[in-house]
Amino acid sequence: MHPRQKTYYGVSLGILMVNSTFQRYLGDIGNAMTWDFPVQYKIVTDAVPSKMTDLHNVSLLDPFKRAADELVAAGVDGITTTCGFLSIYQRELADHCPVPVATSSLLQVPMVERLLPSGKKVGVMTYNGDVLNGPYLEAVGIAQDTPVVGVPQDSNFVRWIKQGDTSVSYETLKEEVVATAKRFVADNPEIGAIVLECTNLAPFASYIVEATGLQVFDTVTMVNAFQASLKPRRYAMF
Repeated sequence: MHPRQKTYYGVSLGILMVNSTFQRYLGDIGNAMTWDFPVQYKIVTDAVPSKMTDLHNVSLLDPFKRAADELVAAGVDGITTTCGFLSIYQRELADHCPVPVATSSLLQVPMVERLLPSGKKVGVMTYNGDVLNGPYLEAVGIAQDTPVVGVPQDSNFVRWIKQGDTSVSYETLKEEVVATAKRFVADNPEIGAIVLECTNLAPFASYIVEATGLQVFDTVTMVNAFQASLKPRRYAMF
């Protein structure tokens, strides 16, 4: 097979990005300093935050396909996204793209389930727990009875994302996320590990671990593993 022509060299991962204005802290997929390797972003103009939890009603599949095409044509070797709700398009985007696609950190749930002892479940933390069900879970092989909790919809966290309110402090966001995690685990003692659907929860993963004592998987753990499969470390024998 002949190598593809490239515009980008040394960039193996392309990231389809929601069209947002909120601040992306270190640990967020949309902050390039999160990664120890170069990434290439492509903003999907139609994908504003208010639409991302309504993909079961309003399709953004075609805009994401076009954006993925541009990244692939320019030379990336794999595609991921900045919104876990894009799990609903996992099959369609994987079928469309000539490179591997990992739409959502939710892809980790089936794997994490197998790390746990019998009787324990994976708990999923999300941006909107009222919506993350049905096709969003089914598309990536997650059982419908999986415990799911969303950050309260009247929270500063939701306002920060939906309205792009940059006045919300990091400390306020952390407190809301940790409080949600602690309630979630207290209400669901069968939870043995947590997967964070929302890529914007990832900056607070270490605090969730401290508060709950559970393993936490997020977009950072997924993307690091994905990148390692695209560009494995080369080992030399001396």
